[in-house]
Amino acid sequence: MDTWLITTLSAVIAFLVIIIFFYLINWRYKNLFRRWQETEIIALEQERKNIRQSAITQSRAVLTGKFTEQMTPYLPEFKYDPTEARFVGSPIDMIVFPGLAQGDPTEVVIMEIKTGKHCQLTSAEKKIRQLIEDGMVRWELIEYNGKDDDEQIIED
Repeated sequence: MDTWLITTLSAVIAFLVIIIFFYLINWRYKNLFRRWQETEIIALEQERKNIRQSAITQSRAVLTGKFTEQMTPYLPEFKYDPTEARFVGSPIDMIVFPGLAQGDPTEVVIMEIKTGKHCQLTSAEKKIRQLIEDGMVRWELIEYNGKDDDEQIIED
């Protein structure tokens, strides 16, 4: 019976050691997980703040660009008569007709206005510039006669 008691007691002690070991490991990994979670939450909040700030900065840059595009004819750097400039907006910003104010336009200037440090043309703007440089520009006239085709003249 002594061996049975020793075996049982050893089994109970081993079982208790396993349970204590399990709870210690469980407690340790829960703490590690909690710390990792807190770190990730802080990083996520910082990333959200950065995204918001970036969106605000980008929005301001876009608004500044749009404002500058429309105000360009009135700035000192603009070398044409502001009354000869027509804002288009997209895909090019402006068309200028030098000499139009005197009734004698001498050329047509298609203008793109860029603001900011890293001004680059979009692929569409580059293509339009190339078309202009290659002389792929033409004049077209659409005339309406003022009468509807369905309109009939009734003669008495």
